Amino acid sequence: MPTPPAATEARVVLYSRAGCHLCDAARDLVAEVAAERGVPWAEVDVDAGGTARDGRPLAAAYGELLPVVEVDGARVGYWQIDRHRLVDALAAAPQA
Repeated sequence: MPTPPAATEARVVLYSRAGCHLCDAARDLVAEVAAERGVPWAEVDVDAGGTARDGRPLAAAYGELLPVVEVDGARVGYWQIDRHRLVDALAAAPQA
C-alpha cells in the first residue's frame, strides 16, 4: 500500500493508535473509500505526539474517541465509522 500524503494535504484524516481494533477496521474503510473516490487520505497516530487545533496534545483531544475520521477538517465519525457518512462528506465540495 502506498504511503498516504501528509495530513495537511489530505481531505480525509484518520486519527488512530496502535493496537486499536476499531482503528484497523476504520483504516480499511477509509483506504477503500478514498481509493474509490480518488481522494488523498492520511493516518495520524495520536500517541506519536503533535497538537490538535485546540492546542491540546492529540492523545488528549482524540484518545477516548478513537478512531476519529475527519473530512476537510470536519469530524464525520468516531468509534465505528459509517461508510455512508464518509461518502456523503466526500461528495460535498472541499472546504477552502
